Amino acid sequence: MGVLLAIARHLDAFLGPLVMLIYPLYSSIRAIESPSALDDQQWLTYWVLYSLIALFELSFWKFLVWFPLWPYMKLLVSLWLVLPVFNGAAYIYENVVRKQLKIVDRLGSSTITDEQRKVLHMMSLDARRSVERYIDEYGPEAFERVLKAAEKEAKKHHS
Repeated sequence: MGVLLAIARHLDAFLGPLVMLIYPLYSSIRAIESPSALDDQQWLTYWVLYSLIALFELSFWKFLVWFPLWPYMKLLVSLWLVLPVFNGAAYIYENVVRKQLKIVDRLGSSTITDEQRKVLHMMSLDARRSVERYIDEYGPEAFERVLKAAEKEAKKHHS
């Protein structure tokens, strides 16, 4: 019983490096080698969030020593950020970071209509990047023509 209690008390020390460093490092290397940008997004976002957590800990360590549950809370948050079943880092990117950056603002929000903005927000990351490149190359008017043609096609197939 004493061994189990010791393991439970130091679970964060056993699992922390594995969850917060080793697995993310391995997955980041695999993401670099893969052609998809979605896993790059997951792991780049993870490392940014991990850095913010580390900065938070360094800044507030005098207060955090008074919270014995902090290491376990950090471990749970890290599990949520890292595990593929949750993809927490990608979730934070899509639902927090992307909303703050408003990727369409980089394209000149005055030239993009609300309808175009809605379409962009419904697309996957890879599709959005393709649309951004298309708009950069051919302009927002060309994107509007593509949207109208797609809408026309969709109406043909639904009637």
